[in-house]
Amino acid sequence: QVQLVESGGGLVQPGGSLRLSCAASESIDFFDAMAWYRQAPGTQRELVAAISRGGSTNYADSVKGRFAISRDNAKNMVYLQMNSLKPEDTAVYYCNADKSRRYLDFGASYWGQGTQVTVSS
Repeated sequence: QVQLVESGGGLVQPGGSLRLSCAASESIDFFDAMAWYRQAPGTQRELVAAISRGGSTNYADSVKGRFAISRDNAKNMVYLQMNSLKPEDTAVYYCNADKSRRYLDFGASYWGQGTQVTVSS
């Protein structure tokens, strides 16, 4: 089992910045990708950003140029730097570990509990 714990959410004004952190209980290098998703009230959960084991990144069009995902394998940490925040970014943000390559839990994915980000003046 892999536990993911997000932190760093909160209330911020439009144009402000936040950095979300995801702490994993196991090595994140066992997963094909680490990702951040978000879900706003009345909407489907959507992919925000992902980073592969090889370091390639992918972003939703709505956050390109504003958000940056990074990982620190030595610390089992994943980050999401969010700049130039907009009210439309308001959502619960979830950390995701996608598709384990370990024999123990091959193909399994894991989710954190989510952290609230509210962008409002």
